[in-house]
Amino acid sequence: MTGSSQPQAFAQPICGLSLLLALDVSSSVDTEEFALQTGGLAGALRDPQVRQAIRETGGIQATALEWSGRYQQATITPWVLLSTDADILAFAGRIEAHQRVFENFPTALGYALGHASTRLRNAPLQCARAVIDVSGDGVNNEGFGPDLAYRNFDFSNVTVNGLVIQGADPDPVSYYQSEVAYGPGAFVIVAAEFEDYETAMKQKLLREIYGASLARNN
Repeated sequence: MTGSSQPQAFAQPICGLSLLLALDVSSSVDTEEFALQTGGLAGALRDPQVRQAIRETGGIQATALEWSGRYQQATITPWVLLSTDADILAFAGRIEAHQRVFENFPTALGYALGHASTRLRNAPLQCARAVIDVSGDGVNNEGFGPDLAYRNFDFSNVTVNGLVIQGADPDPVSYYQSEVAYGPGAFVIVAAEFEDYETAMKQKLLREIYGASLARNN
């Protein structure tokens, strides 16, 4: 009998990055602003530079969710491997078409981060890096904060980056910089208003996809 009788081990696709995109749908985000978030994220993903970055790095594993109150987290699109233009454009289309699930809930950032950590640990592929990309326009105002999330959930080898829409009081920019950004190479990108979300998200995605060599310039 020729050949090995041993079963071949399953070989997963090469994956350099698990990217979880978390969008704020708390009560401070109105319908138009939510559409600017989903449309802006979709537009950033469709950008030729972003698509090229994903292809050049061999593909990324990505998912997206909305978050607001303690128990108000909803999947926008499940985990998917993005390695071709068709994959990326389909992912962007699902995000843009998403109908908001929750409205009029507070901003529970600690709960959102805990939920995101669990989602990362249950991802189908084991990737070289793991990044949570959290967007928001306000500080935590319900439940435990990011510090307790980082102490009580598994964030080993996880980077948390922020995209902040400035203008609220208390200042969300300084809050994201001091309380939310976490892990190796973490950074915060600031958008002056929701209309700037797509441009800021493109910049953020490129830094996250290409990795620590760019993220150190925060």
